[in-house]
Amino acid sequence: MEQQIVKIKNKRGVRVIPGFGLSMGVTLSMLSVLVLIPLASIFISAARLDFHEFIDVVTWRQIVSGYVVSFSCAFFAALVNAVFGLILAWVLVRYDFPGKRFMDGMIELPFALPTAVAGISLTYLYSDQGWIGSVFDKAGVKIAYTRIGITIAMVFVGIPFVVRTVQPVLSKLDRQYEEAAMMLGAGRVRIFFKVILPELFPALLAGFGLAFARGIGEYGSVVFIAGNIPYKTQIAPLLIMTKLEQYKYADATAIALVLLAASFILMLLINSVQIYMQKFSKA
Repeated sequence: MEQQIVKIKNKRGVRVIPGFGLSMGVTLSMLSVLVLIPLASIFISAARLDFHEFIDVVTWRQIVSGYVVSFSCAFFAALVNAVFGLILAWVLVRYDFPGKRFMDGMIELPFALPTAVAGISLTYLYSDQGWIGSVFDKAGVKIAYTRIGITIAMVFVGIPFVVRTVQPVLSKLDRQYEEAAMMLGAGRVRIFFKVILPELFPALLAGFGLAFARGIGEYGSVVFIAGNIPYKTQIAPLLIMTKLEQYKYADATAIALVLLAASFILMLLINSVQIYMQKFSKA
């Protein structure tokens, strides 16, 4: 009887969960304060420049060089993260070994560690006098103050995004499909590429996009190891900070607007690919 009364009330539009209006109001307020207003301020500040001034700022040779360094290093770092993040997620899900929980917790270290501390630590390790950098220096390979060092720093801060997006999908993947493919005579490599990888690819692509977007805007962990050599290792976020120190706020927001647009376009492409793959898999 009580269940029938509840159903009747629900049909009449009475909310089962109380406080929906208040919770939605708080959610929209926090979303506006933390996300929408800061994003709007970028457009408003960049609007102080006319079209020709905006083009001159974002196409200045040093700025374009900063874009090339940031985008290229972030792309290669995201590729490395996609490969090794998938391997890490596979090991954490499919195998049991001593220290597994500790290793799983260490994945969160780039999130917990202050970016400045990470940057200083990486610079020390990969400098010519560092533990790792000295070994490569003897072989004639310089890591610190090069694009290789920038890429390594971006790999460090981006690896958790790939692991944490792939890990839950892999843990819920039904192994019966793998066993069925094995019974039909498929080898391990074929099973991985034909059965497992298609299921993991949307999550892997999302992790790649998040790592790429994080790398584009990363400042604290990259600025130390980059060396900030103009036209060689100078990243776009550093140029934004330079403009802010010069009180050229419109120029800084114009540079930031390009980075923001690139991130939005990337996420739009990733979502489009994911939607297409979902429709293709259903068909």
